[in-house]
Amino acid sequence: MNSIFLLISRHRYLLTFLTVLAEAIGLPVPAALALVAAGAGVAAKALNGPLTVGLALSAMLIGDSLLFVLGRYMGWALLAILCRLSVNPESCVLRSAESFYKRGKVTLLFAKFIPGVNTMAPPLAGSMKMRPLQFLRFDLTGACLYIFAYGGVGFLFRDFLVVITRGLQTAGHIFAEVLLTAALVYTGYRISIYRKNLVYKVVPRVQVEELVNKLASDEAGNVLLVDVRSHGYYDPHALRIKGSIRIEPNNLPEELKLLPKDKDIYLYCT
Repeated sequence: MNSIFLLISRHRYLLTFLTVLAEAIGLPVPAALALVAAGAGVAAKALNGPLTVGLALSAMLIGDSLLFVLGRYMGWALLAILCRLSVNPESCVLRSAESFYKRGKVTLLFAKFIPGVNTMAPPLAGSMKMRPLQFLRFDLTGACLYIFAYGGVGFLFRDFLVVITRGLQTAGHIFAEVLLTAALVYTGYRISIYRKNLVYKVVPRVQVEELVNKLASDEAGNVLLVDVRSHGYYDPHALRIKGSIRIEPNNLPEELKLLPKDKDIYLYCT
């Protein structure tokens, strides 16, 4: 954290802009910490308040708009790429899609505060064909909330942050040891979660021709086709494969109770 404050003081506006932009496009960069430091810089009169806010907002809107446009044309492929850093990519996509399913465009107002959803929200909005002006309106409001929240913390608690910074300078070795320990614990946690989710990495698949042949044979009566497309890629008027049924993936516990136990069930999604 000390290095962030020192860098902000030296490079000021450029680093604030680049840090916020990097997080907006999905890179693992601590924009919140940079905003706190920038807020402290404004309180100390080392940074110009309106200019700092303007640069942070511009960076966030540029990054979000880029992902929105890419999501509009790349769709699910981009979401999968962004979720590669997640332990369970399928869970990452579904969690973000579920947020949109429950709250719609309002998700953009608080998405920045939720790890995982913050990067996924703009491309998800784009892939669901949200109107550009509507996206910009909600994204701008959410960006303002995020920037003023963390920048406000730095502005209001500037003196406290100065004390912390001095403390880190006098006890740098202790801080480094604590940071290293935390990193090791976090790495161990991520590895344990990864091993736990390995069972979900291999999903049995069937070729279209094989299923078509099965439906044309005497086994057709034992086959059930299920449409599980995520919200935004499916609506009540969407076309489905003939003979298939629809279940809502965001309500699986209840939906699964309705599926028969005596048939081979084949799922298809986006």
